[in-house]
Amino acid sequence: MTTESLAANPTDAGTTTPSIAVSRHRQRLVYRHSWPIRIMHWVNVVALSLMFFSGMQIFNAHPSLSWGNTSVPGKELLALTAEQDANGKLIGITRIGRHQFVTTGVLGVSNGSDGTPEVRGFPSWLTVPGPTWLAMGRRWHFFFAWVFVLNGLCYVGYSLARKHLQRDLWPTREDWRGIGRSILDHLRLRHPHGEAALRYNILQRLAYLTVIFVFGGGIVLMGLAMSPRMDAVLQPVLDLVGGRQSARTIHFIIAWAFAAFVAIHLFEVLISGVFNQLRGMLTGYYRIDEEPAAAPVTPLEETAHD
Repeated sequence: MTTESLAANPTDAGTTTPSIAVSRHRQRLVYRHSWPIRIMHWVNVVALSLMFFSGMQIFNAHPSLSWGNTSVPGKELLALTAEQDANGKLIGITRIGRHQFVTTGVLGVSNGSDGTPEVRGFPSWLTVPGPTWLAMGRRWHFFFAWVFVLNGLCYVGYSLARKHLQRDLWPTREDWRGIGRSILDHLRLRHPHGEAALRYNILQRLAYLTVIFVFGGGIVLMGLAMSPRMDAVLQPVLDLVGGRQSARTIHFIIAWAFAAFVAIHLFEVLISGVFNQLRGMLTGYYRIDEEPAAAPVTPLEETAHD
């Protein structure tokens, strides 16, 4: 695509001769994401989403978090409970340590499928596969957890084999030197253009590495440590973190850390060109701006568009 801007240049005689300063901005499509990366990305989207929502259904069976081996009533780190007021009306209460907040309609008490208030940790519209189907919720959660694990192993193996991990995600010395500038650019919502848009900056690299190896590895390890029969094999892990309830709490925190990462990721996609980003992850092709080529000033002529 070519764009041209008009200018009027004064002459020595004091008159003006219309002229045009030509600045050509061209765009081109670059094959950015290979098909295995795209497939594994969308598999993760489905697996993480269903793990998250089915996990909240499992959490509703015991809507509290504690530290140690057992959960002691009144000493939870987090508890989603319900109380009745003087008129017998249900009130949702969220307790965090010694602090409590009224969260009726969202946490503790929310409307059921028939529209009447009912006691439940998370509302029914956030849980799958059903409002109170705990057994099936566990099946969904474990099934998609294994999809997530196998997909993650495939991603790491593919990234190492194709040097995607070393080339595109592992920070270089130059990246570390520019971390201050990257932070300022993100705070000011500035995004790179041209060839620079094809390269992950230091904050993106650190975020992806943290999500893959810290969040991914941590949530799987804590999940396995809580699973029947696996808890005996991974007893040293439970001892290290302080007990079964501690592992459950860490598992819950990492799940919401994943949710925070996804929210930030979606925000960045929206403000950096949602259609271009989606095209890149669906077809592999990403559009970038080439450096503008300035042409000599020429007499005024019709503006051309290609």
